[in-house]
Amino acid sequence: MPDNLVLIDGGSNSKLTNEVAKKLGIKIHAAAVQKFNDGETKVEIHDHVRGKNVFILQSTSEPVNEHLMDLLVLIDAIRRSSAATITAVMPYFGYARQDRKDKPRVPITAKLVANLLTTAGATRVVTVDLHAHQIQGFFDISLDHLYARNILLEKIKSVGKDITVVSPDVGGAKMAEGFSERLGVSMAIMHKKRLDDSNTVVSGIVGDVAGRDAVIVDDVIATAGSLCEAATVLKKGGAKKVYAAITHGVLSGPAIERLEKSEIDKLYITDTIQQPKEKLISKIEVVSCATLLADTISRISDNRSVSQLFKD
Repeated sequence: MPDNLVLIDGGSNSKLTNEVAKKLGIKIHAAAVQKFNDGETKVEIHDHVRGKNVFILQSTSEPVNEHLMDLLVLIDAIRRSSAATITAVMPYFGYARQDRKDKPRVPITAKLVANLLTTAGATRVVTVDLHAHQIQGFFDISLDHLYARNILLEKIKSVGKDITVVSPDVGGAKMAEGFSERLGVSMAIMHKKRLDDSNTVVSGIVGDVAGRDAVIVDDVIATAGSLCEAATVLKKGGAKKVYAAITHGVLSGPAIERLEKSEIDKLYITDTIQQPKEKLISKIEVVSCATLLADTISRISDNRSVSQLFKD
């Protein structure tokens, strides 16, 4: 690795940061992210970063606002320390689901976060499986949008060949199509109607899953309501087993309780969000994206193509 590459842990996903550092063969740069008594973020960079290419790894996962603020203050501290470049490596980009104005008098918070990162001093952002591709256009700085598809494909292949890839709704059809084409298998789409921010109704399946294993693919699982309901509909439709391969395991609210009682046989998620031990039930298996992130950081540092990672 170049001598001017610096990796800093933002604190939200230290396990993944350590894995990335091992893959790169470097040490994590010393930095302290602490809190004043009133909750304000306090940051101190212990080693000099003048003229360095700095990468901060920080998922804006729960508590979202705290992790986002920590990242912004880190970026500002590094900018004021005369770093050459500052890349915010955000495996999970919080607020991505607020990407459009779908009713009167609501914000487009994903755009606001993009503006905050730029104003703080970030020169580039790296993220994995954005909830909506148009969020890339919210940034006035470079953004590398990575895909966890290759990582999850290996797990789906282990399920067997007699499978149908399932999109949980019409909006996820393109993602599901990508998986089905790579695997050479059929595809189905769930018919889902959203009642409000927390509740949906899954009313049917477009496609055939009878006598086959169904694999639901998606970018994020939050409260798991839609996923568990979809699994029930798939089993009623004749699916033998129901698996799910989902990039970001937000797993908020009643998600774990719902999964334990659901028809889901196995849920594969990546480590873009660090999971507490109590959420790692037997139905959940975590696969690492450390190699993907390390390869990306290496390519950016060496001025090599990032898109080449996905051409094979």
